[in-house]
Amino acid sequence: MKFFEHKPFDARAVMVFGILNGISIGLLNLSLGFNSVGFYQMTKLAIIPCTVLLETLFVMKKFSRNIQLSLVVLLLGVGIATVTDLQLNLLGSILSLLAVITTCVAQIMTNTIQKKFKVSSTQLLYQSSPYQAITLLIVGPFLDGLLTSKNVFAFNYTPQVLFFIVLSCLISVSVNFSTFLVIGKTSPVTYQVLGHLKTCLVLAFGYVLLRDPFSWRNILGILIAVVGMALYSYYCTVESQQKASEASAQVPQVKEGESDPLLSVENGSGILADGVVAKGPVWKSNKDLEA
Repeated sequence: MKFFEHKPFDARAVMVFGILNGISIGLLNLSLGFNSVGFYQMTKLAIIPCTVLLETLFVMKKFSRNIQLSLVVLLLGVGIATVTDLQLNLLGSILSLLAVITTCVAQIMTNTIQKKFKVSSTQLLYQSSPYQAITLLIVGPFLDGLLTSKNVFAFNYTPQVLFFIVLSCLISVSVNFSTFLVIGKTSPVTYQVLGHLKTCLVLAFGYVLLRDPFSWRNILGILIAVVGMALYSYYCTVESQQKASEASAQVPQVKEGESDPLLSVENGSGILADGVVAKGPVWKSNKDLEA
């Protein structure tokens, strides 16, 4: 339909990226299945510090003290507003740890691949989606049968069920597109900050539209999170302006070479709405709906 130009590039990088993205999605869902909703919220919160740590250790990226402070305020607010319990179990903890690591690496690669190969978010999504889909198609039904003793292909797919499946797919495409676009234009850390804003909006709209239970703790947490987001945006803007003014005063830098590391970054983190707390570590297939 000529919405974008098809641009093939490093097939190995695309394949690794697509498979890693698929594994990340599967691990996040498994984490929700084997943990309580509160612990899953903590898993999502852990993505920001993990991304910062990976970028600092492997990419030698430096985050200013002001940026670090704003992220702490943000995480504190989201934690107060969303985390309801911390029921731990060994398997759930291992799955959460793997989910955090794979998600961080995948989001870092989303940013760096677009910059390294000079491709748009749509071009990267087009190239990597088949690998991601194949990974989930192979692993998903097998794990469903193993954990629930049910065959997903034996389900009675009524017209109503098919309608909501198609609707879910269309929404997912828009989410994937916006995710790649935001990370490509900004950074993984900024995306995660935006994700926590979504969490606060979900809580607020749930109270206004659905009359979900809402406490002063939720209100306090959302207010603190908004302050953290505002500080993060302000400091990022100030530092970007400083870098731009310094760059304009110097000779234009040499363009990125092909030898640039695949895992470079700029900033990144997560999402989720609050819900009914379920007891772990027993798998419950409807917990993703509750969350």
